[in-house]
Amino acid sequence: MIPLDPLPNLIDQVYARILEAIIDRTLPPGQRITQNELAEKLGVSRQPVSHALHLLHRQGLVAESGRRGFEVTELDPARIRQLYEVRGAIDALAARLAAGRVKTDTAGRAALDAALEAGRTIGEDTPLARLIALDVDFHSAIYRLAGNPAIEEMIAPQWPHMRRSMATVLAELDYRDSAWSEHEAIAVQILAGNAGKAEAAALAHAQTAGRMTEERLKATDKAA
Repeated sequence: MIPLDPLPNLIDQVYARILEAIIDRTLPPGQRITQNELAEKLGVSRQPVSHALHLLHRQGLVAESGRRGFEVTELDPARIRQLYEVRGAIDALAARLAAGRVKTDTAGRAALDAALEAGRTIGEDTPLARLIALDVDFHSAIYRLAGNPAIEEMIAPQWPHMRRSMATVLAELDYRDSAWSEHEAIAVQILAGNAGKAEAAALAHAQTAGRMTEERLKATDKAA
């Protein structure tokens, strides 16, 4: 039998650190990176960096580039639109189910309330990483309140790509406010137990976010 890797926690930490750098564009699309360079910056050996990069490669977040090198992949506008189309259907289902359980799931309701309240603290100086984390927390609270574990299981592999796409639009000050206004609209309907309206609000939010992200990415490509 192959011996177990003795460094799983370190690999997870390195993976998380590189992923955050990709999401907040410390490592921008097209940036070439090497194992030695990352190992030196993170103060670790090459082994956990190698494992982390290969995990990111399997997820399509980095691509091979030359000998022992990788490159941060570009965001594909069409692919992001496709992801949001699927996410819209999932979010709509989650909102409908959450509205049906909100009166009986006290802990789930409290978690959604807390996520919504945290989003109300956003300001012009809120760091991008914090904005993305709050956005993810809000939607995750709805998924959990929905009471169907398959929803989170299906969306989890796509979160890294979705978080990268969020950075594209949340960097714009105008959308920060409108995004949370849409979150408020979804939460109001869920908390009131209005399943149909919650479903419609969640779908509309995903469609708007997907359209804006695709348009923003296309504009960036044209400007490059």
